[in-house]
Amino acid sequence: MRKISFIFISLSLLALIVGAIFGTLAGIQYVKPDFLKDVITFNKMRPFHVSTVIGWIILCATGGIYYYLTNVLKLNLFSKKLAATHLSLFILCAIAIYISFATGKMGGREYFAYAPIISIPIFLGWILFGINYFKTTLTQVKNWPVYLWMWGTGIAFMMYHLAETNFWMIPYFRENFIKDITVQWKSYGSLAGCWNMLVYGTAIFLMSKIKNDENIARGKKTFFFYFLGLTNLMLGWAHHTYIVPTQPWVRYLAYGISMTEWVVLISIIIDWKHSLSQEKKEGNCMSYKFLMATDFWVFVNLIVALLISIPYINLFTHGTHITVAHSMGTTIGINTTILLASVFFISNRENSTYLAKHTKLLKVGYWIFNISLGIFWICLLLGGVEKSIWMYFTDNPSTFGEMQNKLQPYMYVFLAAGYGILIGILMVSMPLLSVLIKKKNT
Repeated sequence: MRKISFIFISLSLLALIVGAIFGTLAGIQYVKPDFLKDVITFNKMRPFHVSTVIGWIILCATGGIYYYLTNVLKLNLFSKKLAATHLSLFILCAIAIYISFATGKMGGREYFAYAPIISIPIFLGWILFGINYFKTTLTQVKNWPVYLWMWGTGIAFMMYHLAETNFWMIPYFRENFIKDITVQWKSYGSLAGCWNMLVYGTAIFLMSKIKNDENIARGKKTFFFYFLGLTNLMLGWAHHTYIVPTQPWVRYLAYGISMTEWVVLISIIIDWKHSLSQEKKEGNCMSYKFLMATDFWVFVNLIVALLISIPYINLFTHGTHITVAHSMGTTIGINTTILLASVFFISNRENSTYLAKHTKLLKVGYWIFNISLGIFWICLLLGGVEKSIWMYFTDNPSTFGEMQNKLQPYMYVFLAAGYGILIGILMVSMPLLSVLIKKKNT
């Protein structure tokens, strides 16, 4: 089972690297629209980037869960054949998605721009994962710690919301614009909540194992965070649809939920950090560092999330680079740092000597990654403010092209920071890939 776990995680690291490369190329095209225009246009480059990065999150979280269940918690997996089939399906789907994008035979929407038929084997893969997960845990574990609840919830809800993303193909939804756009944004917001359950569950698992204290995963505050995250998964999406004429209570409830979720996660991480001995920090150096980076990015993204969830402010920020900054800050700053902490934890268990030889490279890569992400994030915020001023606060607004030219200085720095993120990811990922590939072959 270790081999399947390592293949999942190795493929996820490759997806992270390739996704970062696609993102950098898309950044160049945003600044210089003619770049690679005859080879691959921006409207293809963007879905390549988005789908590959989502693949990184899903594959890494999945591989980590399989590894933790069988190698750390020492549970007997219900079926290795189901896990192997799950892996094979996801590999085939990844190839099919790339072919769909390359040939222009798409037809889906937003995160799922590929040909809708590919959603069927993806859905089947999640069913197999769910059967394996629940058959393994329900028969062997009583009094579940919170990370098992979070992983199980993420898997179960993922199956439903994946189906929901394709409701637009049903005439009842497609032929009514308000129903269509509401369900579309609901499903995507809830899907992000699903993979957040997988990722945040991994964060709490890591904290409990690094400290060797299972109480972290069983405390009242931790379970409160779980139920708050669950509520956000089901209802927090609604702050994306303030501009859609839905029922007012939906907006009010979404606003209230949006104000709370990450506050508790910050509290849990800070409590864990203060109670961790120096010996345990040094023994899991890079995992600890990336979880501390998570703490920082949760804090700064919380500020942006709180602001853009206020309906009046949301009116001016929706559709600007500020929304992109929030999305990037969450995906890269929170999900990616947690998942890299997870891969470091696993790699350190498997070959700590090899990682120790590359300590300097890893630490430099860590700082390049985080500093570049900070610059990247700030440029998006500043660009969003400029666009909002152009849209809402200018008496005689210039043309869209002139506004874009005004944003160019921000975008050039944004592009340079994107290169920095890519370099940091390469410096951090290559030693990890080396450990996993060697272990897979032994």
